[in-house]
Amino acid sequence: MKILIVGASRGLGLGLTRQFLVRGADIVATRRGEAAGLEEVHRAHPQALRLEKVDIDHPEQVAALAGRLAGETFDCLFVNAGVSSPPEMPLAKVADAEITRVLFTNAINPVRTAEALSGLVAKGGTIGFMTSILGSIAQCTGGYELYRVSKAALNMAAKCFAAHEANQGRTILLLHPGWVRTDMGGPQAPLDVETSTKGLATTITRHHGKGGVAYLDYQGETLPW
Repeated sequence: MKILIVGASRGLGLGLTRQFLVRGADIVATRRGEAAGLEEVHRAHPQALRLEKVDIDHPEQVAALAGRLAGETFDCLFVNAGVSSPPEMPLAKVADAEITRVLFTNAINPVRTAEALSGLVAKGGTIGFMTSILGSIAQCTGGYELYRVSKAALNMAAKCFAAHEANQGRTILLLHPGWVRTDMGGPQAPLDVETSTKGLATTITRHHGKGGVAYLDYQGETLPW
């Protein structure tokens, strides 16, 4: 399998890169800037892993990446992007600039990036997005309001993206990694990166080639929209 992982500098993106390397994949992984952990993995797997730079909040960088990769075909594109917001702050009290920042990074730009890079994905390939159970409207219990809104928006934007004619026959996955001990998840989270990303890699592999849209957790369980 040949995979393009956008957002592999650290945490879940780096963990997913490690998991697919173990499974024998050829990977192009992106980072925004310096990424010591990813570069260390690259030194250990110089043939199977290639590094690129891109910040999805800068469309010109995404277009440049698409140009650099032109002519290549990937079985899977996975977009991992997300920023947090104050969990206790009601949406009505969040500054407009913060709403714009979180919505664009968490919802709009991941799908724009997938659109820009979708021509590199095989017709029957998989395009995945890192979402969250906090984006589930059915399971909303309050708190994390802006973050919930952004991930629900990502889920809807990805559903719309899946309906594009070019994506017919492709598999579109929205994946919840669980509550993981990362910079965003915090030290109190119950899952480590390896457990989460091992499950994510297995779920992606199992659904590859099935077609349609699925909202799943790292164990492959279907989540309520």
